[in-house]
Amino acid sequence: MTIKLYDIAHSRAGDKGNTLTLSLIPYKPEDYPLLCEKVTADAVSHHFRDLVLGEITRYELPNLPALQFVCQQALSGGVTTSLTIDTHGKSLSYALLEMVIDNDL
Repeated sequence: MTIKLYDIAHSRAGDKGNTLTLSLIPYKPEDYPLLCEKVTADAVSHHFRDLVLGEITRYELPNLPALQFVCQQALSGGVTTSLTIDTHGKSLSYALLEMVIDNDL
């Protein structure tokens, strides 16, 4: 069975220059292992292949529980130089939640 991430998690976005940070936080702590297994840096890179031009690094925060993704070259130059509508990348937090994963744990 497949699910979208918004069914089991929420997300927050932050920015610094041309770097976007996205957090992924499960509604229920018991879903954290599923997120760790399925939402890899490679999977997120593939999901954002047309939006994020640089490397995506994933950090695990098991005590929260949450995942954080640092996305390089994600904001068309950053807030002060970008002509895009969403210079802070806030809409990308919801775009992450549109990602589909297999719920087979």
